[in-house]
Amino acid sequence: MQIQLHHTHIFASDMEATLGFWQDMFGAKVLFDTEIAGARNVMIAIGSGRMNIYDQPPREGRGGAFHHIGIQTDDLDALTEHMKGKGFRFQRRIREHHYLRYIMAMAPDNILVELFQVLPESASPEGQKPLKRAFTFDDID
Repeated sequence: MQIQLHHTHIFASDMEATLGFWQDMFGAKVLFDTEIAGARNVMIAIGSGRMNIYDQPPREGRGGAFHHIGIQTDDLDALTEHMKGKGFRFQRRIREHHYLRYIMAMAPDNILVELFQVLPESASPEGQKPLKRAFTFDDID
């Protein structure tokens, strides 16, 4: 049996603006666009990750434990420059914490997105192997 985290499911008050954001900023590809449970559902891929977008505005009082969507890159500076070139404005600068560089961004419908880059070589020798495994761009064996 194989098990993996497949997708994050979000609501969209403006489907076209939401799709445009994920496509323009991160190169998302539409995997399917269909009606499910009485509403338009669009499944997109960003690298090997998936997100399902439900064509309904966010609901009051929902979201509970949802905090953010993490998008990993191997070149945070290039990604943030790409986004700035598309007109996106960040509220803060890139932060650095040991082996991690990150910046937070707000997507449509107040969805918090963490853009991050992991630098395993900045960790202790014993910490490098687990970091490389946890944050690989390849399939985990």
